[in-house]
Amino acid sequence: MRDFAGTPGTLTGLALRLLQCVFAAGSIAAMTTTARFFNFTAFCYLIASMGLQIIWSFGLTLLDAYALVRKKTLHNTVMLILFVVGDWVTAILSLAAASASAGITVLYFYDFGSCSFERECQKYQMSVALAFFSWITIAISSLIMLWLLAAG
Repeated sequence: MRDFAGTPGTLTGLALRLLQCVFAAGSIAAMTTTARFFNFTAFCYLIASMGLQIIWSFGLTLLDAYALVRKKTLHNTVMLILFVVGDWVTAILSLAAASASAGITVLYFYDFGSCSFERECQKYQMSVALAFFSWITIAISSLIMLWLLAAG
């Protein structure tokens, strides 16, 4: 197995995991600062999904940092299978949550007319955008992990 950008124990792998945490935390922060998010099930699902994303990515961020400090490779087949399954599960959940929240945002705030609480609408949109950014970074990690597992 080769070391290439984004694999566990590399600086780019650490950066991807850190970005996943930052985008997911930003999504949660933008959503929870609104007063009415709990009225929409999709928004609650987004918060739950991004919470799981933070836990998973932060754990792997710590593992990547440890591997960088100790100069170890994390290419054990069992660990790679765990990374692949975890990344794909969180990627699918993140995409589903971001898509559902985007659908609700478009439906309620564009299709039904103007938004009566405009400041909150902007926060909903920011939260959904950050969730999609988080999904993009986890999708990249998922593909890299699958590629690494297949190459090994």
